[in-house]
Amino acid sequence: MPLNHKSKYPSGRAYVLKLRSDALPDKLSGRLENVITGKQCEFSSGHELLDSIASDLHAGTDGTARERSACRNVCNRLTVIRRRAMVH
Repeated sequence: MPLNHKSKYPSGRAYVLKLRSDALPDKLSGRLENVITGKQCEFSSGHELLDSIASDLHAGTDGTARERSACRNVCNRLTVIRRRAMVH
């Protein structure tokens, strides 16, 4: 059985999520930071938070077909989550 040397949870996909003191469940706001790259983005809604994660995932792929496909799947799932949230 070959060993899988890639982590299921790679460090490049670790984030620090800081919520503002005035954030509410229906009005999320704060900052998201990638632990490895230090890239930060501020968000003022749950939709913007999900967009930031999707954007970071897309930018972080190394270009292999498998990783591009995985990124598309995650981005598609995030889109579905955003659309469902807009309905409710």
